[in-house]
Amino acid sequence: MVVPDPNFLSDDGEHLQVIEQLFDIGAALSSRYDLGELLNLILCKSREITSSDAGSLYLVDRSCPDFPVLLFKAAQNDSRPAVSFREFAMPLTKQSIAGYVALTGELLNLPDAYHPPEDAPYHFNRNFDVDIGYRTRSMLAVPMRNRHGDTIGVLQLLNRKRQADLILRPENVIEATVPYSSWECRVVKFLASQAGISIERNHLQTNIEQLFEGFIRTSIQAIEMRDPCTSGHSERVAQLSVRLCEEVNTVTEGRWQEIHFSKAQQQEIRYAALLHDFGKIGVPEAVLVKEKKLYPYQLDLIRQRFAVARRTLELDTVQAKYRRFLDESQQVEHRDTCPHCEAIQALDERLREQLCQLEQYWQVIELADRPQPLASESLTLLDEIENYHYRDVDGSLTPLITAEELEKLRVLYGNLTALERTQMEAHVSKSYEFLKQIPWTQNLADVPKIAFAHHEKLDGSGYPQGLKAPEIPLQSQILTIADIYDALTAGDRPYKTGLSVTRALEILNEEAKLYHINADLLALFKERQVFTVLGHQLESQD
Repeated sequence: MVVPDPNFLSDDGEHLQVIEQLFDIGAALSSRYDLGELLNLILCKSREITSSDAGSLYLVDRSCPDFPVLLFKAAQNDSRPAVSFREFAMPLTKQSIAGYVALTGELLNLPDAYHPPEDAPYHFNRNFDVDIGYRTRSMLAVPMRNRHGDTIGVLQLLNRKRQADLILRPENVIEATVPYSSWECRVVKFLASQAGISIERNHLQTNIEQLFEGFIRTSIQAIEMRDPCTSGHSERVAQLSVRLCEEVNTVTEGRWQEIHFSKAQQQEIRYAALLHDFGKIGVPEAVLVKEKKLYPYQLDLIRQRFAVARRTLELDTVQAKYRRFLDESQQVEHRDTCPHCEAIQALDERLREQLCQLEQYWQVIELADRPQPLASESLTLLDEIENYHYRDVDGSLTPLITAEELEKLRVLYGNLTALERTQMEAHVSKSYEFLKQIPWTQNLADVPKIAFAHHEKLDGSGYPQGLKAPEIPLQSQILTIADIYDALTAGDRPYKTGLSVTRALEILNEEAKLYHINADLLALFKERQVFTVLGHQLESQD
């Protein structure tokens, strides 16, 4: 906050009171983070301290250096409070009063805006007065500068009134208003300097937030580049989580009536949701994008072994037929019937049985490779395959399938082995370690903790900390429901198809009955149909 020079005002009681007001205004400006609120507060306090009937505020926009403009950002008028004002842009030239002040950095104090100095390059546009039935007379236009001395806006005050509560009309404006004195000029100049610094701080805050949002987006993109099949998951979970927080805020009775999530807390859970899976960047890519129980290269190796086994059986049969033919031809030269036909037929039949068995084994392997529970018959056949050996090209007996491959195929639920699941679950701790290193602001300090607990369960059976209900942050419990719902309904997972909304809610109900997730939050999630934020609708029951 800028501290006023004690010599710029006289020492009488009225002016000392103004100094106190200026300090209060400075404190109020420092507490505003929303730009719209900040600009209206600047205008309101400037009008209040100078008894101005109306005022407007412009910001300089140099985003396009070749064509800078003035943005009309705020307007207030006590005598025409019902008139609405909309933001617009105007050329930054010396032809307008605000443009002249912005370009020259000069303060303008006009006793009558309709009659500027004859040699002035600027003029007052009366169209606005005509449109609202108003008469602008005294005007004070002051540049607002940042800490580098650059003009970033113009504060414009209109019609300083003799009495603060007067309502001005075109017919009484001359008698009811007076020009701004040098004292008001000094006060408003000081206010403008405070306003400029506050606006610059707001811009800096906005730039920091935009920079951080860019970092968040880049982080999510890094995750999705490694795991494209879950693209959009984090954003959807964030949308669901924030919407559920908003719904909690609207509850006026029951368990949630005392709970309220502030805007900062909603932003906190949003960031936690967006980054809750960032640790997956440290999970081995083969595990992260694994579609079935076997890795593709493993299935290819098994396929090659089956091909060799088939060819070996066929070759063995051909060799057996040839030996049989030689043996029979040496023993008998002339017979009415072929003595080795029955033996050859038996060899062919045995080959068909062996090839049929191999085909059955292959079908079981393809079935077992899918991420779904296996029937007992298939598990029995896997046991048979484990003991099957074929003669390899070098003549050695080789198992048709390795112990590692069998371990993967025997997984009962999902597609990951115990070791792979441990690697995947480690993403939660990796996310926490990453998020913990970010210097979060005070209102976002719980982001790491919220993300860390999104796989915990109320009964303590979750991971990685094994927390129980009282230890799990409410925001994490919200995030958990959003995460599970999206994982169930997402249609982009390679290892499963997306479930319907109804079926997903049924599974969530089962989780609530097991005391894994918060049943009250889930009830609100269903009652308010939070999932509609993703465009989802409950299916017709007809």
